[in-house]
Amino acid sequence: MTLTDEQRDFVTAIDDFCGREVGARERWLELTDGGETLHNAELYKKMADLGWLGVAVPEAYGGAGQSMVELLLFLETTAYWQAPINGFGTSAITAASIEKFGTEEQKRSVLGDFLAGTVLAVSMSEPGAGSDVGALTCKAARHDGGWVVNGQKTWCSNAHLADHVLLVARTSTEGGKHDGLTMFLVPAGAEGLAVHGIDTMGGREVNDLYFTDCFLPDDAVVGEVDKGWRQLMAGLNMERMILAGLMLGTARRAFDDTVTYVRERHQFGRPVGTFQALRHRLADHATELECTRLLVHDVARRIAADPARLLPREASMAKLKATEVAKAMALDGMQMMGGYGYATEYGMERLLRGTVVSTVYGGTSEIQRDIIGKTYGL
Repeated sequence: MTLTDEQRDFVTAIDDFCGREVGARERWLELTDGGETLHNAELYKKMADLGWLGVAVPEAYGGAGQSMVELLLFLETTAYWQAPINGFGTSAITAASIEKFGTEEQKRSVLGDFLAGTVLAVSMSEPGAGSDVGALTCKAARHDGGWVVNGQKTWCSNAHLADHVLLVARTSTEGGKHDGLTMFLVPAGAEGLAVHGIDTMGGREVNDLYFTDCFLPDDAVVGEVDKGWRQLMAGLNMERMILAGLMLGTARRAFDDTVTYVRERHQFGRPVGTFQALRHRLADHATELECTRLLVHDVARRIAADPARLLPREASMAKLKATEVAKAMALDGMQMMGGYGYATEYGMERLLRGTVVSTVYGGTSEIQRDIIGKTYGL
């Protein structure tokens, strides 16, 4: 995809900023408490002050009013630099839902907070409802001019950082399992909400949420009552493209780090990258990366041309391809770096841990393949 002058300048600005603020691995370790914390609030706030968090938020609500293309460029570039702003992805997904379905008051309040540097989260999965979101049972019942929520949610990314959580709960058992779902905006610290972290390969990223008689006023409803499934489907382009952009940038970083290493590492009197076994593998990865870049950027361009159009096949393809390529690149990068790829000092093992889960969250690769197949009537 050919970039405009403004888009190239935007990428250059992000590169320059991240080079200064994140840059060397020592600085990255400082920002992340040795790799333990993948969201640095101070760095995030600096990006907010530059107006970058609101790149795709309409100007009417204080954003830059740009398209999916500019959002993708921001995601890809910050991911390449491994900027510790993990809260951005879920925040952008949640903000897009609020922009599309929220009341005017919700838009001005929540989008304003997002632009100022707060984190947002979205909670769909449950212990018995992961890929099958329609099977969720966390219940919101009408009570005294509002709603009372009871049940458990799980795998909620960034809930421990968030000011608000966009909750999807069951409000009716009538009709099919995709009927009777409603979105609610839950403030952090709401009485009756408990957030418990889940230890993962990547550290503290996801959480269990426990709702016990958690009261939400009527104005916490986002969109239409019992129409949450349709609203979820409308947001899939955004979620999948955010993940595709992040993993495209991560794959590029894994590739570049590997190439740098095999150029510098000598064995048997020559750089290890000059051995055919490694050179051919890197050639294959370079080709896969270019194919992925072209696909992801093309889908972003199509969405930018018609934001209201749903592209389930193309968005699933972008998410599937970018996450699988990133995982393969990081795994092969570790192999080509040998013991140094396994050592935390060099960072490839961190890239591997970050990419392995990407083929699971946001809809597994198996689910993406199923969606793609169904679009062909299979």
